[in-house]
Amino acid sequence: MKKILFVCLLMLTLTVNAQDNSEFKILTIEFIKLTGTGDAFDQGINQIGLSVPEANKEAYTKEAKGTLGALYDKIAELYMSEFTKEEIKSLTDFYKSDLGKKLASKQMDLAQKAMSYGQSWAMEVQGIAQKHSN
Repeated sequence: MKKILFVCLLMLTLTVNAQDNSEFKILTIEFIKLTGTGDAFDQGINQIGLSVPEANKEAYTKEAKGTLGALYDKIAELYMSEFTKEEIKSLTDFYKSDLGKKLASKQMDLAQKAMSYGQSWAMEVQGIAQKHSN
């Protein structure tokens, strides 16, 4: 009898944890989409699909977008390993604010410009290293 009770309690605990984890994942995916990542993926699909003939565009786009669910799941797991549910809720609230929306809309462009600055800086430092290597 004790074993049956233990198994029932274990199953109940696992079910509650799975539901909580499912809600956490849904919230995390919402957060990821709010950051502008979804738009970046859509742009990527469009960019990669430029070589697809117009007659096949619709099928390509449908199949490519069909891969996003698994990608969002993987990214969500990554965020869930670094942030608590409460932290993701706070981040989601931020990205729903006017300032968060502004950041999301500018984040991709800012990241690209920052990467360009970083590359220029790396070339400058490489020159310094070469100067000191002789």
